[in-house]
Amino acid sequence: MCGIIGYIGTAQAAPVLLEGLRKLEYRGYDSAGVAVLEGGGIDTVKTSGRIEALAEKVRAAGGLSGSVGIGHTRWATHGVPNETNAHPHVSSDGRFAVVHNGIIENYVELREELISQGVSFRSETDTEVIVQLLDRCYDGDLKQALMRTVSRLRGSYAIGVLSASDPDVIYASRSAMPLILGIGAGENFFASDITALVSHTRNVIDMDDGEFAEIRRDGISVFDHSGKLIRKPERRITWDIAAAEKNGYDHFMLKEIMEQPAALKASIEPRLRDGRVVFEGLELDMSRFDRVLITACGSAYYAGCVGRTVIERLCRVQTEAELASELRYRDPVMDERTLVIVISQSGETADTIAALKECRSRGAFVLSIVNVVGSSIAKLSDFVIYTWAGPEIAVATTKGYTTQVAVLEMFALWAADRLGRVSPERYAEIAAGIARIPERAQRALDLNASVRRLAKRYHGNSSLFFMGRDLDYAVSLEGSLKLKEISYIHSEAYAAGELKHGTIALIEPGRLVIALCCCERLFEKMVSNIQQVKARGAKVLAVACEGERRIFSEADDVLLVPRADEILMPVTEIIPMQLFAYHVALENGCDIDKPKNLAKSVTVE
Repeated sequence: MCGIIGYIGTAQAAPVLLEGLRKLEYRGYDSAGVAVLEGGGIDTVKTSGRIEALAEKVRAAGGLSGSVGIGHTRWATHGVPNETNAHPHVSSDGRFAVVHNGIIENYVELREELISQGVSFRSETDTEVIVQLLDRCYDGDLKQALMRTVSRLRGSYAIGVLSASDPDVIYASRSAMPLILGIGAGENFFASDITALVSHTRNVIDMDDGEFAEIRRDGISVFDHSGKLIRKPERRITWDIAAAEKNGYDHFMLKEIMEQPAALKASIEPRLRDGRVVFEGLELDMSRFDRVLITACGSAYYAGCVGRTVIERLCRVQTEAELASELRYRDPVMDERTLVIVISQSGETADTIAALKECRSRGAFVLSIVNVVGSSIAKLSDFVIYTWAGPEIAVATTKGYTTQVAVLEMFALWAADRLGRVSPERYAEIAAGIARIPERAQRALDLNASVRRLAKRYHGNSSLFFMGRDLDYAVSLEGSLKLKEISYIHSEAYAAGELKHGTIALIEPGRLVIALCCCERLFEKMVSNIQQVKARGAKVLAVACEGERRIFSEADDVLLVPRADEILMPVTEIIPMQLFAYHVALENGCDIDKPKNLAKSVTVE
């Protein structure tokens, strides 16, 4: 959600900034802008809409000559998405420009204070108070002015600052927002995401809350909240730049769907040794916990719904899954005997971070499952398991979700073994099944070549339903979300047993119902539900196991997945639904990688 980049070096800044902003498009945005130091002043170009519109305005402005600059993609929170509200924001006297990710919660109070001092505001944003306050705090020392400014802010922020009075330095600071520093040769950077920098450098420094960075051409200095210089470790990015490119695919989402066998292999293979699940460094006495609570938002929460059932079934420990956005306000009951599993692809999800902090304050042990190394959630947790899915660019998660589910299944088996709740024979059976997940993910892709034809048939539905039982229901939640978030079709997922408790009133002739039928012991129950909706005129698209011939006499159309142990089905069962959602969105002419109103990393409440 929003993206920022800063550059200081010897090259022209504007092309570097625009390239970086293009790499940050996946985060979701509705306006963009850049500011460059030129001839002792700050030149700013902003626009509503896409990066290409910004690039055209920069070209029309003569290219913005200068080797120091900052850029931003904005996802509107305060004020409509227009050019005036776009970042960077510039102080009244034109000396300072600021880009900002996050929410300044006390901006109204600060705005009124500054207006009373004669400051005029141009925008409706919370961000403009930062640059106007910075201007008032400046007395010749930019670092001290920024420190005084952020001491007045309440909320979350990653801030980049450009000053016409200090042309050989840019500053950055963060609190509860992602921000990294890139180390180059004669040039240095800051950005909200490594994807903006990886074509220029692979050496980065992760900033922590309350820190300030002074970035010059020849080096970077980091200070704590009191202004004391601190030493920060460098980190080397190891994934290839091609991972952040489309590589011939029309959309990042399709590329990432197709990458799932490789991503699952990267997540699983290093943790299976001689048929045993191994998590390096995880020394956890599972007997100390009498309850497991999984919390997350969006697709990560739906992965947690799968994890809840698998952990409870294998470990025989009470397990719940709860939305982080609700948990943080619910005054939850927990203590040191509660294991909290926090899930987030980015590791920066604001509501999930708040829930994590709430759980830790009550004594719970926090285990996180994240993809991004060094992210806020990873740092705040007692232990972290990385999914190692590689960069996920499309807003709608695919490989992020499936690797989360795979890690949860591995953890469930590991924990059940620690508790003595799984026989050696059953352990070996499940471990062998986990080892085959990447192979079965590829098979799930290969089995569904007809999905585009089905998308052409059903894309005109204005509203549809998913239904399933047990783990199939948990997977249907994610299937429904995938469809609605990229195709804009109203879609709801229901536990099939609840169909007759109200939902069936919405079934009418031609209504599409997607029925998940991969839970073999409940197959007959699902057939009954299919017959109920078909009797009322619904069309049924079933998802069933390969070799299940009975489904063809019940459903209008069928998507197949390779058969596996019931608790391992969810990883591959979602794949045909991802493909279906993608092709429906394609038929409807939607902007698949950048769906409206959505952002990749939700860093505001």
